[in-house]
Amino acid sequence: MNPAVAANLPAAASGPWRQVPLTRPAVGAGELAQLAAVLDSGWLTQGPRVAAFEEQVARLCDSRYAVAVSSCTAALHLALLACGVQPGDEVVLPALSFVATANAVRYCGAIPVFVDIQPETLNIDVRAAEAAISPRTRAMLAVHQLGLPADMEPLARLAQQRGLALIEDAACALGSRYQGRPLGNWGDAACLSFHPRKIITTGEGGMVLTRHAELAARVRRLRQHGMQRGDRARHEARCYLPEEYVELGYNYRLTDLQAAVGLAQLERLGELVSERRRLAQRYHAALAAQRWLRPYTEPQDCQSNYQSYAVWLDPAAPCRRDALLDALAAAGIGARPAPTAIHTLSPYRPWRPDWPLPHAEAAAQQALVLPLFPGMSEPEQDYVIEHLYRSLDPFANSSG
Repeated sequence: MNPAVAANLPAAASGPWRQVPLTRPAVGAGELAQLAAVLDSGWLTQGPRVAAFEEQVARLCDSRYAVAVSSCTAALHLALLACGVQPGDEVVLPALSFVATANAVRYCGAIPVFVDIQPETLNIDVRAAEAAISPRTRAMLAVHQLGLPADMEPLARLAQQRGLALIEDAACALGSRYQGRPLGNWGDAACLSFHPRKIITTGEGGMVLTRHAELAARVRRLRQHGMQRGDRARHEARCYLPEEYVELGYNYRLTDLQAAVGLAQLERLGELVSERRRLAQRYHAALAAQRWLRPYTEPQDCQSNYQSYAVWLDPAAPCRRDALLDALAAAGIGARPAPTAIHTLSPYRPWRPDWPLPHAEAAAQQALVLPLFPGMSEPEQDYVIEHLYRSLDPFANSSG
């Protein structure tokens, strides 16, 4: 390797690591103990563990209500319905996101209106969102991309001025903060994910956070077939309570087994976020001299949980983004592309807007996500850094 490049690498860059995944769930004895307790209890779904999980997440996020569901996609779907989104309504959302953000809009029969992002943060551009509002707009979806908070203060002000519902797609954002406050209470509702790639995991799972009592009550009904009373109310009653189904609902329940894992995970949330931020700072320092890569910016009023570590690849770099991903994969490194430009996908081409979306499309072609997870060793991270330099430095053709 070129000595000038090697001088910028950490001392432990060369090591025995030959397989570094994108992520690795941080689970262990605590989760096993919680699962055993649930199995012993005999109550396996939407019972006391789910209620306890909801209470703890609500407290951590300074939210009045929390309703656990089977996935963040389910949470987004129910939040949109509970906010009054109906067939034919328009929902403004960033073009760059995981496809589930737009899918939830289509589940309601509503129309996704895609707008561009800020290239520095990969988050929704507030001015673009304002320009896209029409008389048919019912709601805005703000995605906290890869755990970095969107600019919620102007978005909340815009939603209030225009009479729109504001929903936070906070799938990646548990533990992040905006203006010193936890995410999850800036809009009418916020939706969390507990997928294995997220900050804490329940295997699969999601949650709706809200300050509105009626919205929370409706989400609770909708998650269980439109049933007026939940399982616990009927179980704890001292008389027979007939089942009442007051509207069309869904089976979006979370199990107590999943909630038990989540409760164990929540005990380490602060530790998990701190470890992610420490590893992100190591990437910052090690890649500062890499001229072809640029990390996204953490604004001063934001604190990211670094659910993922994203970097832009310069279009003038000696290889394209996908070729770089191939080179990393050949070295056993599980890097991935940035989120998708949803409007370019086959199911969403009918809703491709007339206006250009250059930043979202550029990010979809030029940005990538590097391995980062609690428990990632420094030699593992240094192995990733070394191979980034080897792949991008045209002079890195020897191991010297």
